[in-house]
Amino acid sequence: MTLLDELLDDLKAEGDRLWNVVSGLDDSATGGWATPTPAPGWTVATQVAHLLWTDEVAVLAAGASTSEGKQAWDAVVLEAIEDPTGYVDAQALEVARLAPAALLARWGSAREALQRALREVPDGEKMPWFGPPMSPTSMATARFMETWAHALDVYDALGIDPEPTDRVRHVAHLGVRTRNFAYSVHGLEAPAEEFRIELTAPSGDLWTWGPEDARQSVRGSAYDFCLLVTQRVHRDDTDLVANGEDADRWLGIAQAFAGPAGEGRAKR
Repeated sequence: MTLLDELLDDLKAEGDRLWNVVSGLDDSATGGWATPTPAPGWTVATQVAHLLWTDEVAVLAAGASTSEGKQAWDAVVLEAIEDPTGYVDAQALEVARLAPAALLARWGSAREALQRALREVPDGEKMPWFGPPMSPTSMATARFMETWAHALDVYDALGIDPEPTDRVRHVAHLGVRTRNFAYSVHGLEAPAEEFRIELTAPSGDLWTWGPEDARQSVRGSAYDFCLLVTQRVHRDDTDLVANGEDADRWLGIAQAFAGPAGEGRAKR
């Protein structure tokens, strides 16, 4: 099994878990599709609509190597340029107006199309995106991270406590790889030296990145780290421990998602 196959299998499993939760909901504002989530102004429907829309756009990006596909992708980019800070949210809010059955059906089609599209991208070819071009593996990682994080908002809204799984390794890896990006988003110069990252997986395994003799390090729960880099928890509500000034600063600004830094979550 290739890394892409593993990622897509885990993406499907994470999407299936969310699907099983929302498929039986009605359109009410209490325990249904219209239930507010921790993201201001976003309901359960908005969260799923965002995943749906982004999956569809990723399919367009995967097919941009053809003339017809490039036209479709360019149309999306031109639309985004007109409203660079609000475009993505506007699309989620618009799609969320669909009836629950239509929303689910469209998301199901988008999920299946994304699986096919990423597997069909020629070896060595990258896909255009709103930032730097991405390999199919990088795109699958990003889609997993978003699916996992937005699903957490849905579970939070519905009072569900999902069981942690080792699938979060994809989020942890992305969180580590985006260290320098997090510094740049805040107008800071990233440290030249690598950090040692040691995270304990939900299964109890130890996941590590960076040299063992690094002067700066981060240690703690992998699940807490993933919550932090997706801004689903306040740093003070994690068990993460930083050793070194730069590592400590990183935990205060870490983010695994593209775009500007959000406001984060309040301390519990």
